[in-house]
Amino acid sequence: MLNKIALGGGCHWCTEAVFQSLVGVSKVEQGFVASTGENIAFSEAVIVHFNTEIISLKTLIEIHLHTHKSSSNHSMRTKYRSAVYTFSKVQKHEVEGLMNAFQDAFENKLITQVFPFKSFKASRKQIQNYYYSNPKKPFCQSFINPKLEIIINQFSKYGNENKLKHLKYE
Repeated sequence: MLNKIALGGGCHWCTEAVFQSLVGVSKVEQGFVASTGENIAFSEAVIVHFNTEIISLKTLIEIHLHTHKSSSNHSMRTKYRSAVYTFSKVQKHEVEGLMNAFQDAFENKLITQVFPFKSFKASRKQIQNYYYSNPKKPFCQSFINPKLEIIINQFSKYGNENKLKHLKYE
């Protein structure tokens, strides 16, 4: 069954590459997501479309928490909001339960928040699919490869070997 979730945490080039590299993910839309209330301003994020028969929401949330600074605040949190944006009340309830369950895996308190999804603006075409169009660029080597190595080392069962083979996927 196909489902979707929106995720923000750091640069959307990084987040896009992480989720493009997973089995069961059929599409990743890179751009900016807004929620409601004080979080109505757009923040860098992605919408992940996934097949729940191959990869669970639980696994996606766990990978998200481990591949960005989900337990540290910094001055750029408006642009890079650490968040999970949900598309229904049922999904919101599930994600909140998962977030509580994952807290024990982190030394510091998770700052990632759960918000209702309100709207999305896609990035301009030239920067979509950034990593897989530019894997040798210094930004990709310095910032995205370490996140992909987390997939290889901690979540190898969910890594797409074809996409990660350039990183010596084993």
